[in-house]
Formats: sequence, C-alpha cells, structure tokens
Amino acid sequence: MRATKLFNEFFENEKASGITLLICTLLSILLANSSISETYTHFWHSKIGSFSIEHIINDGLMTIFFLLIGLELEREVYIGELSNLKNALLPISAALGGMIIPALIYFAFTNGTLYHSGIGIPMATDIAFAIGILSLLGNKVPTSLKVFLTALAVIDDLGAILIIAIFYSKQIDITYLLLSLGVFSILLVMNRLKVYKLLPYLIGGVLMWYFMLNSGVHATITGVLLAFAIPFENGEEKSISYQLQHWLHKPVSFLILPIFALANTAIVLSFSDSNSLFPIYAYAIIFGLVVGKPLGIFIFSYLSVHFKFSKLPSDLNWSKIVGVGILGGIGFTMSIFITLLAFTDQSVINNAKFHIILASLTAGLLGLIVLKNILKEKVVETEEI
Repeated sequence: MRATKLFNEFFENEKASGITLLICTLLSILLANSSISETYTHFWHSKIGSFSIEHIINDGLMTIFFLLIGLELEREVYIGELSNLKNALLPISAALGGMIIPALIYFAFTNGTLYHSGIGIPMATDIAFAIGILSLLGNKVPTSLKVFLTALAVIDDLGAILIIAIFYSKQIDITYLLLSLGVFSILLVMNRLKVYKLLPYLIGGVLMWYFMLNSGVHATITGVLLAFAIPFENGEEKSISYQLQHWLHKPVSFLILPIFALANTAIVLSFSDSNSLFPIYAYAIIFGLVVGKPLGIFIFSYLSVHFKFSKLPSDLNWSKIVGVGILGGIGFTMSIFITLLAFTDQSVINNAKFHIILASLTAGLLGLIVLKNILKEKVVETEEI
C-alpha cells in the first residue's frame, strides 16, 4: 500500500510526539510530587484575566488540536483510507467496537454510582501515544497496519468529539449557539464560493469559538467545524487545507500536546489508602481501556469482515488486529480531556487521571510485546520460505 507524503509526515510527527508526551507526563508527575509540588500545581491554576492557565490550555489551545484532527479526518474522507467505503468500513467498525465495548464495561462497573458520567473516558484512543509505540517496532510494521491504526484513532477521536458535544456540554444558551452556527454557515458559503484565502476562515473560526465558548457547548468542537469549512480543493500541496495541516503538525505535536500533558498530569500521588486509590471507577477505566478496547476492536472488525461489509488487507491477519487493538487502549489525551468534563471533584479527577495513565502505559507495553512477537514470527516465516 502506497502511503501519501502527508500521511508519512503525520506518522513521523506523531511518533516523536508520543515520546515527547511520555517524557512530559513523567516530568509533570515527578514535579507534582517533589518539594516544589505546591508551587507547580498552583501555577496551572493561576489566573490570566478571568481564566486559569489550565482553562486557557484546555478550552483554547486544545481547539487547535481538534482543528488538526478535523483536517486529518477531512483528508481521510476525501482521498485517504475513508474515501473508499469498502476500505473505510474496517476501521469504522473497529472504532465503533472500540467505543461501545469499553463504554459497556464502564457502565457495568459504575451503574447506580455517582461516577457513571465518566462513561466516555475509556472510549478514546490517543493517536500520538499509539503511533509512538507502534513506531518502536521500526520497518517491520506493514504500512496497512499503520494506516489502519491511524484511521481507527482518527474515527475514534471523531466519536469522542461527538460524545463531548452531546453529553458533556453545559446548559445551552441558544442565542450564542445560533450565532456560532451562523458564523459556521457563512464559512461554508465562502467555501462554496471558492474563497481560497486562509485568513477569513481563521478570523471566522475565532468568532465561532467565542460564541461557542459562551453557548455551553464545549468550545473545542469549533476546531472540527472549522476544519470542514476550510476548502479541501483537490488536497494538493497548494491547497489551504494541506498547507494549514502541514503547518499545524509540529506546533500541535511538540507544543500544544506537551503543554496539555504538563498541565493535566500534575497529580499528587498518595498510596496511604488503597480504598481511595482504587475506587470503582478506577477498575472501570482500567478494564475499559486494557480489556474493552482490544475486545471491541477485534470483535467488530471480525464481524465486519465475516459478513463481507469490509475485507482484511492481504498483509494483515487477525493477530495483528489484536495487537493494534491493544494499542487502542492507550487513552491518555482524549480520556483525560473527557475526565475534566465528566467530574467536578478534584480528587476524583486526579485519581481518574492516574488510572488513565496506568491503563495507557499497560496497554502500550502489552501492545508492544504482542506486536513484537507477531511481527517477529512473520519475519521467521518469510526467511524459512
């Protein structure tokens, strides 16, 4: 399978970004549990105007992350893996399974408790971390497996975005929502009129974000809406969609996501009370990500192929799908993001973050071990032939 230039660039950036995210996470946890713990954690909650630094990161900078996700999804839909329905149905099915089964597992653990609102937490896959782990296996990884994981994670993120928009929005202010959607409509008209200058779309995007922020719908949704308003044209290098996506890769991968990790993993660890360390929602998160994700991805992929809705690429097999499914259990960025929306108690938020990190590291390590053995076996078979 031939990989496009932009896909290869995306994969390489996400690979390095995953390693950067891991370093930032470990550094943040270390600082939060050091002698400067109070100063470090207080910094992220200090105010700039009426907003805390953490709020600016989560509602402002992360909108740019969602813009990049939207541009990547748009490219996949127009000319990528999702442009052909038969090819698209495999990662779509996998993503659906990877959202539904973890959600059911979380629901089974937390039904009837105060923590049921976190049902979206184990439904997400972190693209940067997952691709970062996959890249450690080097050139033994088939391109189709990279494409499958990338498409799966992008669709997964779309699912998480829809969940945020539908279930984690506050009380809706109709006036501001209509104003935001009105700006979006104007941008769509500009698209149809073939306005191929980027600046008007960015100005419109800022206005749309401001109205969305005040509407009660989470402001980061603006990023995805803006991505689909920007003309894709034919997707070539001269198009503004391509140029913006190309320009955003490095700032998002090496600035925005690392800052998000630093701000949101400043977790003070306390092991004095095992009951408070492992409440019911902790098991729901761990089992949802580590067990539910690979199970859902495999089952729904298998059913999709079995009933001939899609087909398995010739250089893939079910053991490789299982391996990638385990990597799908790396939730991190989107899981932490949903945690911030699902809970209000800071101790619950910090504990949930800790278990997301624990589950993500477990899934990453297991996925690496499983795929390393699977791809090693393939090399041996080839040599014997």
